[in-house]
Amino acid sequence: MRVGANAATRLIIEAVAETLDVETFVSSHTFRIADLGCSVGPNTFFAVQNIIEAVQSKHQCQEGLHSQLPEFQVLFNDHTLNDFNTLFASLPPDRKYYAAGVPGSFYFRLFPNASLHFVYSSYAIHWLSKVPKLVVDKSSPAWNKGRIHCSNSEDEVGKAYEAQYVEDMACFLHARAQEVVCGGLVALIITGRPNGILHSQTTQNIIYDLLGSCLMDMARKGIINEEKVDSFNLPTYHMSPQELEAAVDRNGYFSIERMEDLPLSTEVGTLPRSQLLTSHVRAALDGMIKAHFGDVILDELFDLFRKKIEEEMPMIESGRTINFFALLRRKEMD
Repeated sequence: MRVGANAATRLIIEAVAETLDVETFVSSHTFRIADLGCSVGPNTFFAVQNIIEAVQSKHQCQEGLHSQLPEFQVLFNDHTLNDFNTLFASLPPDRKYYAAGVPGSFYFRLFPNASLHFVYSSYAIHWLSKVPKLVVDKSSPAWNKGRIHCSNSEDEVGKAYEAQYVEDMACFLHARAQEVVCGGLVALIITGRPNGILHSQTTQNIIYDLLGSCLMDMARKGIINEEKVDSFNLPTYHMSPQELEAAVDRNGYFSIERMEDLPLSTEVGTLPRSQLLTSHVRAALDGMIKAHFGDVILDELFDLFRKKIEEEMPMIESGRTINFFALLRRKEMD
C-alpha cells in the first residue's frame, strides 16, 4: 500500500498546484480535510501532512509569501468499530492541524453542507456498505452457496454485487457532493481491476476463492457448519476505472480531473511470499471471520490457507489487478 500511496502523493501535490483555486476558500479561514476510511497507522498522517504542505505551497504561490495561511482541520473518519483511541494516541505531536474523529459509514452524510475543501480516501471504497441481500437468500437465484464472493459464481451473484456497488457509489458521491465546497477536491486511491477484466481474473478474487475453498474443506471435515459458510460473503467489489467514470457521470456534480494507474507493490522481505500474503489477508479479514465463525478456527483456517497459497502461487501470479488514483473536482453548480 505504501508504494501506491507514495506515488499518489506526487499526483496529489501536482493536482493541488494545478487544480485547487485557494482564492475561493480564503474567506473561510479554515481549510478542512476529511480522510474517509482512515487507517490507524503512520500512512494516514503521512498522507494528511502532504496534503497540507501542498495546500500551503499553493496558497503562498497564489496569495503571496507573506499572506496569512489558513488554519487546518483534519477529520478522520472510519466505521464505529475503528480504534480511534489508538489513532488519537499516535497523532504526531508536532502536527500543524486540529484533529477530530468522525465515526460512521462514508456511504452516508457525515459532515455539514459545503464544509469540506479536500476529501482523501485510500484503499477503502472497494468495501461495500453491506453484503448484497440476494446472495444470502436461499430462495434467490443469486444465492451464493459454497462461495464467499462473486468471483467464479453464477451470473446472478455477479449482478447482485454490481448492483450493490452502483448503489453504494451513488450514495458516496451524493453525500460528498453536498459536503464538498464548489471547487473542492476528492482524491481516491482505489484497488480495482483493469477495464475489461473479469472479477475471477483479478489477484484479489483468486485469493478470496482460495480462502473460500479452505472454509469449504473445513466444512467437509465437520470442523465448521456448511450453512455458516453459505451465509458468509465478503462485502468487497473491485471496480474498474470505467465503472468509476460511469458513476461520476451519473452523479453529475463532479468532474474527473485526473485518473492514473499506480505502481503495484513488489514487497520483498524475509518471509516467504505465501506467508506474507496470508498475513495481509488475515489482517484485513480476521475480525469479519471471527465475528461469523468464532475465533477457534482462525489459526487452523489460515494455516490451511497459507498451504493452499503455496500450491496455487502460479495462478495467483497470473491474476490481474490495478491500484489507481482518481481526482474529482466539485463542479461550480448547485
